[in-house]
Amino acid sequence: QVQLVESGGGLVQAGGSLILSCAASGGTFSSYTMGWFRQAPGKDREFVAAITWSGTSTDYADSVKGRFTISRDNAKNTVYLHMNSLKPEDTAVYYCAAHSNAWSTSRLSRAYRYWGQGTQVTVSS
Repeated sequence: QVQLVESGGGLVQAGGSLILSCAASGGTFSSYTMGWFRQAPGKDREFVAAITWSGTSTDYADSVKGRFTISRDNAKNTVYLHMNSLKPEDTAVYYCAAHSNAWSTSRLSRAYRYWGQGTQVTVSS
């Protein structure tokens, strides 16, 4: 059983930056591909970014490509989401998730077995 705890959310002005962190415990962190998803009010949860166990393969939603960067530190059991040039449409609850196929990324939420509780990101215009 893997527990995931996100942190780093908050209120930021458009054009600003935030770094989200997700700390994992209770499992072998390097055994998992890690992903970030987000859910805005009234909308479905959507894929944001994912990274394989070694960090050599990443994937991004088109809406964040070039602005967000996913990274991980297996020694610290932590995955990060660096968010730059934030827009009001990035406002959402951001979730990290663990996918047991460590060798490939996935954009499907149903592929991820473990989820954190989420952290709110609000971007003001």
